[in-house]
Amino acid sequence: YERMCRYFARKSNSVVVCVGYRLAPEHPYPASFEDCLSATVHFMKTAQDYGVDPSRIVVCGDSSGGTFTAAVAQELVNRRDLPKLRAQILIYPLLQYVDFDLPSYQQNKGVPALLKERILVLSLKYLNKDLSLMEAIFKGCHIPEDLQLKYQKWVSPDYIPHEFKKRGYKPRTTHPFSKELYTLVKPLFDTVFSPLLAEDSVIAQLPETFLLTCEFDVLRDDGLLYKKRLEDHGIKVTWCHLQEGFHGTI
Repeated sequence: YERMCRYFARKSNSVVVCVGYRLAPEHPYPASFEDCLSATVHFMKTAQDYGVDPSRIVVCGDSSGGTFTAAVAQELVNRRDLPKLRAQILIYPLLQYVDFDLPSYQQNKGVPALLKERILVLSLKYLNKDLSLMEAIFKGCHIPEDLQLKYQKWVSPDYIPHEFKKRGYKPRTTHPFSKELYTLVKPLFDTVFSPLLAEDSVIAQLPETFLLTCEFDVLRDDGLLYKKRLEDHGIKVTWCHLQEGFHGTI
């Protein structure tokens, strides 16, 4: 990422700080997120030492880095000891573990580099959980009925515009809930993992957002759903959709 960070710094005439967070499985959840958060907080407190205006700090990340970016921005909304973030930049972020049958998951499940299975392989390693749980999670067996009802307000194919369903979409079939599975993978519903599941009171305080999605990406609809939530709360969103783009395209 160094080359890309240098490019961003040069083209935007900005100071760019790249966080070398600890990696799983040696450092499981939530080590990576905590590193991103503490680095951000430290920089916000010392920005002037680097010639940076504290009112112009932007957080940015791609893929799981986009997950951390969204989670850090949410974590900071109620911090009174820090300046407000100027903006967040989310580049094809992973934002929810509720529905793996959204149109983009169905259409792009076999598109490299991010195959649908790969998302759960990496995520379960981050949680230090067994990969045998994957199939039941894909079926939605990990979600209790009360949470299903709650999350439907935010995670539903009904909120994906029709033009994104043209390449094919079949409504998901429901499977029985497994309490044992829910207990094992409960952290997947934390907003650190699934920023799309944050309460309205948090979403309403988020900064202006730049969001990039790609047509040939399983995570496309995560971005579309987050865009809708932000806009529903009056947050300004600049949305860039790459019609020929795929995950990892930058």
